[in-house]
Amino acid sequence: MTATEIVKTLRSLGSESTKRIHMNHGAQEPFFGVKIADLQTIRKQVGVNHKLALQLYDTGIADAMYLAGLIADDARMTKHDLQRWAAGADWSMLGEYTVPWVAAGSPHGRELALQWIESKKENIAATGWATLSSLVAITPDEHLDIPELNELLNRVGKTIHEQPNRVRSSMNKFVIAVGTYVGTLTNAAVRTARSIGKVEVDMGGTSCQVPLATESIRKVRDRGAIGKKRKRAKC
Repeated sequence: MTATEIVKTLRSLGSESTKRIHMNHGAQEPFFGVKIADLQTIRKQVGVNHKLALQLYDTGIADAMYLAGLIADDARMTKHDLQRWAAGADWSMLGEYTVPWVAAGSPHGRELALQWIESKKENIAATGWATLSSLVAITPDEHLDIPELNELLNRVGKTIHEQPNRVRSSMNKFVIAVGTYVGTLTNAAVRTARSIGKVEVDMGGTSCQVPLATESIRKVRDRGAIGKKRKRAKC
């Protein structure tokens, strides 16, 4: 399938009801309102196709951009590609999921994540924290910089409530990710979670709620799943 053919298919799969849901979550035009399940079906049909992924992301159509992340060959993503994708991610499904998933699977994830969290742009900083969350989820602890992660936890504890809306959300998820996937830092993450308490995030016209980090980590601990890594960041 070509990019043109896929966009035509996406247009036919879009629905007004799904579009309204995505708009409530911050989706920006142009997009068709394709269900994630339908995007996953196309993903299975196409498989990994890096050239096609780059072409789809460049359409600027949100549904196509999300699909691009699913079929991208993460290892082939250049820094330039990732910077361009991060800059073009204008809503949370792209900036806090698609781009971080791909960045974490690339050779440049940590470097760019640390750069992005320093950005004054809300969407870029949120992408940086989300990328760090994806990295700790898939990277063996022996390959993580534990002192660096501990310092980042301290930074979250001191600054989260001063951050823009989406950055607060990504920081909160970072605390949960570290507490869940990095066993040596679970206690430190719990201390941070307790210090920050409830994090207020404007979720738009949705029923979504911000997870309480202490409870999220506790549930994983109760299941005996602390430190269990994911095979890949992408869902």
